Amino acid sequence: MTPSLGVIGLGRMAQALLRPWLELGLLPAAGVQAVVASATSAERLRPQLPCNVSTDPAAAWGCEVVLLAVKPQQLEAVAATAASGRPGRLLVSVLAGVTLARLERLFPSWRCVRAVPNTPALVRAGLTGLAYGAGVEAAERAWLEALFAAVGEVLPLPEPQLDAFLALTSSGPAFVALVAEAMADGAVAAGLPRDLALWLTPRTLAGTAALLEQQGLHPGQLKDMVSSPGGTTIAGLRQLERSGLRSALIEAVLAAAQRSRELAGG
Repeated sequence: MTPSLGVIGLGRMAQALLRPWLELGLLPAAGVQAVVASATSAERLRPQLPCNVSTDPAAAWGCEVVLLAVKPQQLEAVAATAASGRPGRLLVSVLAGVTLARLERLFPSWRCVRAVPNTPALVRAGLTGLAYGAGVEAAERAWLEALFAAVGEVLPLPEPQLDAFLALTSSGPAFVALVAEAMADGAVAAGLPRDLALWLTPRTLAGTAALLEQQGLHPGQLKDMVSSPGGTTIAGLRQLERSGLRSALIEAVLAAAQRSRELAGG
């Protein structure tokens, strides 16, 4: 299937999804209707995206599939612009914390899907969790999963797991970025030039991630591999344990998951 696609909201995430879909030919440009809030935004984005960009919501709501990518607080206002049209079309929401039940209440003539992509989708190294509402057929699921696979890995999940998935994969990059910044600051404090510390840090993180994944290591195994008796690494790990890093990260993921559940209350 190659249905027409309407896109409501063209922020960073929607653009990160739409560009590879168009570049790889997964969607024909003529079949994509993207809608933004202002004429200024439309004028700025038209040269950047080979599809139709306008401020007319009706253009998007007339498509067979709609990607909803506005801010959660805009949801009620956007729902008021939705044409009921023919029943049974697909609505794919990337709004954090907005449940299928709420989507189905606000868009009663649509079959709904929740998608939770993360920011590494910008470099096609993302993770996307998908939860399906009632009536989404197997062929449609396969098409959606192939679409999101263009920006990374795709995991169909039961909806109750999406809050934890979001906390780890969508909030997690910010937690990792904070750790990366702190590590670079520590290297500067230890004597490295700032530019070199900032160059080395993401490469250290990327190499560690590759080692964990490619050798199938548990993180604890890698930690023990690097920690020689009485050596530099165990001295650093001791300080991290004293400072509560492990507990802080656990609580950060739990707090993000709880906030996602709170957002679900609308």
